[in-house]
Amino acid sequence: MSTRRDFLKTSAVLSAGLLVAPKLFAYDKKYIGLQLYTVRDAMSADPAAALAKVAQIGYTSVEGATYTGSEKFYGMDGVAFSKLLKDNGLIMPSSHYRLGEDSKDMKGTILNDWQKAVDDAAAIGIKYMVCAWLSPVERGKLDHYKKIGDDLNKGGEICKKAGIQLCYHNHDFEFIQEDGKYPYETLLAATDKDLVKMEMDLYWVTKAKQDPIALINEHPGRFPLWHVKDMDNTPKQMFTEVGNGVIDFKKIFTHAKKAGLKYFFVEQDVCPGSPYDSITKSITYIKANLV
Repeated sequence: MSTRRDFLKTSAVLSAGLLVAPKLFAYDKKYIGLQLYTVRDAMSADPAAALAKVAQIGYTSVEGATYTGSEKFYGMDGVAFSKLLKDNGLIMPSSHYRLGEDSKDMKGTILNDWQKAVDDAAAIGIKYMVCAWLSPVERGKLDHYKKIGDDLNKGGEICKKAGIQLCYHNHDFEFIQEDGKYPYETLLAATDKDLVKMEMDLYWVTKAKQDPIALINEHPGRFPLWHVKDMDNTPKQMFTEVGNGVIDFKKIFTHAKKAGLKYFFVEQDVCPGSPYDSITKSITYIKANLV
C-alpha cells in the first residue's frame, strides 16, 4: 500500500531528476523520427521495403510526406498503411499537407476537402497535421499572410474537433522582411496559439540567419515538432547529416521543454549518396548525443 512517505520520496526523486536533467520530460526519447521525404524515391517505388529499412536502421517514428492529391497514404488507404506501420514497429504521429490555394482542384488540402483529410488522419492515429510549404503563388504580401493565418485557424478548428493539432512548417522565405517585418511574425500573430502551432525546421531557421532558441524564448510552447536537419560548413550551406554540420543541436535540445517539443524528425532533402547511409549517420549521432 502506498504511504505518504512513499509519495514524498517519489516526489523528491522526480524533482531531483528535473533539476539534474530539465529536458527529461520534454519529449519521449524512445521516438527518433524520420521525415519520409528523405527517402521519397524509395517510398514511391516500394513503401513496404522502405519502411522496413527505416525501422531496421533504428527509427521508431516517421512523418508522412504524401497524402495531398490522392487522399491516400503512399497509395494505400488508412487501414492498409496503418497495418504496414504497425508491422514495422513504427508510429506516424505527424504528416504533411498543403494549403491548396494554388491548386483548387487538389483534394485533401486545408482549403479543399480538409474534413476528409482530418478524418483519415484521425483513423490512423495522426496527432499533428502540418501545413508543409507555401508555393510562390501562395506567399504574397504581409496582408496575404494574415489571410493564410485565418485559413490556418479555420483548419485548426476542424483538427481540434478530431483531437488533432494543426502546425505550420517553416522554410527560409518566411524570414524575408517586408516593411521591417517577417512574414513568420505575421503568421505567429495571425494564428491562435492553441489552434496552430509550429513545426520548427532548424536548418531553414538557421539558414535564414535566425536563432531557434530566441524564437523558442519568444514563443514558449509553440513548437511541439522539430525538423532536425544539419547545414554543412560551405558557402552553399547545403543539407548534411545531423552532427556533420554547423548547427549546435546539443544547445538547442536543452530548450526542448520550453519549446513544448513532443516529436522530432530527421530530414535531409538532398543526400550525397544513398539516403539510407545518410539517415544511418544521423541516427548514430542522435543516439550518442541528443537522446
